[in-house]
Amino acid sequence: MKLVTSRLTIRHLRMVVAIVEEGNLVRAARRLNMTQSAVTKALQEIEALTMARLFDRTNRGVVPTVFGDTLAQHARLVITQLAHAEEHLADLRDGTGGRVAIGTLLSASAELLPTAIARLRKERPKLVVKVVEGTNDVLIPALKAGELDMVVGRLSEHRDRLNVVQEVLMDDIARVVARRGHPLAERQQLSLADLIGWEWILPPQETSLRRQIDIAFREEGLEPPPHAVDSVSLLTNRALLVDADYLGVFPAQVARREAAAGAITILPVTLRATAMPIGITTRTNARLSPAAEVLVETLRQTAADLSVMRDR
Repeated sequence: MKLVTSRLTIRHLRMVVAIVEEGNLVRAARRLNMTQSAVTKALQEIEALTMARLFDRTNRGVVPTVFGDTLAQHARLVITQLAHAEEHLADLRDGTGGRVAIGTLLSASAELLPTAIARLRKERPKLVVKVVEGTNDVLIPALKAGELDMVVGRLSEHRDRLNVVQEVLMDDIARVVARRGHPLAERQQLSLADLIGWEWILPPQETSLRRQIDIAFREEGLEPPPHAVDSVSLLTNRALLVDADYLGVFPAQVARREAAAGAITILPVTLRATAMPIGITTRTNARLSPAAEVLVETLRQTAADLSVMRDR
């Protein structure tokens, strides 16, 4: 039996997304500036058009069925593409505006991304940039849902599994860091074995960088630190490093920036297993908005310039 999805409107799609995200018809109605009865009636109409039950009603609200989740996923992408169309038309009118939503991992947030954004906004002062910092387990689902235009940072090892497109911009390797004046800071030579007895701050277990750090220890015949503080918060990590004798692991760009500021020092230890490219991740078969395309080009040029400066 053919579904009558061709009669679904943007209003219907926005409503399904609102109900899924709010989990409650009252809150969804408030978000949409509608009455609850109007939302209920519209939901009944959508379920009639799709010939599927989209939500299960519970005492605490509504829970999407597999049909509701599927429709909401496609609805987000349609809404995102319409927003891109509006941005494209605005760009054709004045060429200086647009909006870009970027997910960033710590590796790109210290130097590559802020430098590229600053450069681009000099040329396009009306450009609105939204930056969301996190780890791949949060950012990639947001990218696939259309909430982000791209993710910038260390590229995931599981590209094929994630069904995304990756572009390499530059190389990165993680560095072990400590506060200025740390007992290990004066040592000219160190091995991972020399660092075992210290307290550590490491990325969470579910991140690629943490897995690579663990491999680096095991390649030296050592067990990774078992009771590390799991954190990707730069402010928290910096405070722990500066105020105590913790050791941490930062992507190279972050480590260089923090060391230049004078608060921390980079220890002479190599974590070969953490060598990994930094780049751009986008959705498969997704067409970027004009503003996002310009940002991608700016990221490419910025990465090339930073690589040249680093090699001097």
